[in-house]
Amino acid sequence: MNTSQKVVVVTGASQGIGAETVKAFRQRGYRVVATARTIKPSDDPDILTVAGDIADPETARRVITEGVARFGRIDTLVNNAGVFIAKPFTTYTAEDYAAATGVNLAGFFHITQRAIAEMEKNSSGHVVSITTSLADHAIDGVPSVLASLTKGGLNAATKSLAIEYAKRGIRANAVSPGIIKSPMHAPEAHEALGALHPVGHMGEMSDIVDAILYLDSAPFVTGEILHVDGGQSAGH
Repeated sequence: MNTSQKVVVVTGASQGIGAETVKAFRQRGYRVVATARTIKPSDDPDILTVAGDIADPETARRVITEGVARFGRIDTLVNNAGVFIAKPFTTYTAEDYAAATGVNLAGFFHITQRAIAEMEKNSSGHVVSITTSLADHAIDGVPSVLASLTKGGLNAATKSLAIEYAKRGIRANAVSPGIIKSPMHAPEAHEALGALHPVGHMGEMSDIVDAILYLDSAPFVTGEILHVDGGQSAGH
């Protein structure tokens, strides 16, 4: 087994930002472990796909165990999987709460714990999580309490991880996006969604991928919440 190539794990990898992240890391020569609820096997021998619900601890176990068995190491984890449910606070259901906390929090916790345990073996690694600028700057007309509750928690956890592992060679950062053109948003909504940003337009998936790649290649950066949000977090 050739274990010299770096290995990245990407969650929510079947479409959108996750799929673009997989492509970008492969172009950089990384081997990739890609996971999502419904993800198909890849023809690329350097991409291992693992289908499963990231909220389930068993999925996290399989992703890391199978990744290490196939490629021998874990260098970077991109916690991209997430759900966003926009509803007035009092209309959230128990199912909404379970979905948001399951994917956004449990989905972060279990796989990050296992990934860092592997990174510790090499005294090197990087965890980057995708959060949301709504956690810093709520927008009138965009109800987002569950997103702020969960993704805001990831921002705080990112800083805590960065300090806990700073002397052990493992970094933790987050990318905090605005609203991005992805399969999540219908094209007819782009103009209205773009207007929610001070720059007047939505971001591209490449903006987020570029931020992830920057953080992964920046050894002196840890504990950073990198806002890629068209100015949303700065004000309105």
